[in-house]
Amino acid sequence: MDETLPTATVRTEVTVPLRFPDGYVTSARVHSFHGLVDGREHLAIGLGERRDPDASPPLVRPHSECLTGDVFGSQRCDCGPQLREAVERIADAGGYLLYLRQEGRGIGLYAKLDAYALQDGGLDTYEANVALGRGADERDYTVAAQMLAALGVTRVALLSNNPDKAAQLERLGVTVVDRVLTGVHLSPANAGYLAAKVTRADHALDLPFVP
Repeated sequence: MDETLPTATVRTEVTVPLRFPDGYVTSARVHSFHGLVDGREHLAIGLGERRDPDASPPLVRPHSECLTGDVFGSQRCDCGPQLREAVERIADAGGYLLYLRQEGRGIGLYAKLDAYALQDGGLDTYEANVALGRGADERDYTVAAQMLAALGVTRVALLSNNPDKAAQLERLGVTVVDRVLTGVHLSPANAGYLAAKVTRADHALDLPFVP
């Protein structure tokens, strides 16, 4: 059964030029909101234009903030490359990147760094969160559904490898018409991290070393 969403409204919309270190440039319509249930400053980043809005839903990626990967280029995860890929693909297709303030799968930046230390001792990314007394993945996509509703979006093509994102959005009343997989951004530093995403959370990643 769909959950009843508290109403959120668009607070501001401003156009921001984007430039990535590899030279890719585009323009984004950045939306802020009133009424998001967790009180955090999440953003909806509108990119591109849909060629036929009546025929196809917008391409949407809920992307959880990752300071270490998105900003500093850490290779312990695939967040930075996924963000870069998503911006270009959404700009081409038309849609939204929802930038969600859910660092460390919802446990926060300091706790994520504590989890990194446990990973250095041999735990995987999910085991480390649990060892800290937190959930393996505490992310909640209610605010993502609220933002989409405020933007008038009820149907999406979801750019994600994570089945939990699709399940939560569907439960919150967003129709996921299609799931579009991201690329596999594999490096020697993140191989174990990606393998854990596949084996522990059923992410759709085609890794050569995971059966």
